[in-house]
Amino acid sequence: VSTQSTGYQRRVREINKEFMFEAITSIQDGSKEKQRKFLETVELQIALKNYDPARDKRFTGTVKLRHVPKKSFKVCIIGDERHLDEAKTLGYDCKSAEDLKKLNKNKKLVKKLAKGYDAFMASDGLIKQIPRILGPGLNKAGKFPTSLSHAESMEDKVENRQANHQVPDEEKYCAFPLPSVMFPWKLTS
Repeated sequence: VSTQSTGYQRRVREINKEFMFEAITSIQDGSKEKQRKFLETVELQIALKNYDPARDKRFTGTVKLRHVPKKSFKVCIIGDERHLDEAKTLGYDCKSAEDLKKLNKNKKLVKKLAKGYDAFMASDGLIKQIPRILGPGLNKAGKFPTSLSHAESMEDKVENRQANHQVPDEEKYCAFPLPSVMFPWKLTS
C-alpha cells in the first residue's frame, strides 16, 4: 500500500494476519503452560520509519479500542445533585463540590484523590470551579475531569472513556508511541 504525502510517496507496510495470529497463538500456548498470578495483557507499540520527534510534528490524541483493556477502571463523578443520584444508582464513586472543598487545596489529599481513580468526570456547571476548589493537583496528575452534561448518558460516557486510550507525547519513544494494554489475555481471538 502506498500513500501520497507532501509531494513524495511513502510506503506503508501491512502486518501479515497469519504471522500475527501465529505469534499470538504461541504466546497464549506459553501462557497456558506456566500459569501466572496476574492478568496477562498484550501491548502494542507502533514506530514510524524516518520520523524524528525532535524535528517533525509530534503526535497526540486518543485511540478508541474495541475492548475495554482495564476492567477495574475506576471513575469518580464530580457533579451536581442530579449527576450524583445517577452515579449512585449506576454504582460509580461520586463527590460533590462540598466534598472537594473539605480538601482545602491540600496538595497531599488532592494527590491521594488523583491516585485513587483512573479518570474523573464532572458536571458542566462544576468543571470551571474545580481548579479554584482543588488547585492544580488533578491537572498535574493528567486527570482533569471530562465534561459531563445532562443530555448525555452517563453510562455510555464512562464506557467510552474506558475504551479510549491516550497516545503519550514523549520523546523517549522515537516515533508514534502506543505502548499500552490493548486487551487482556482472557479475551478470545
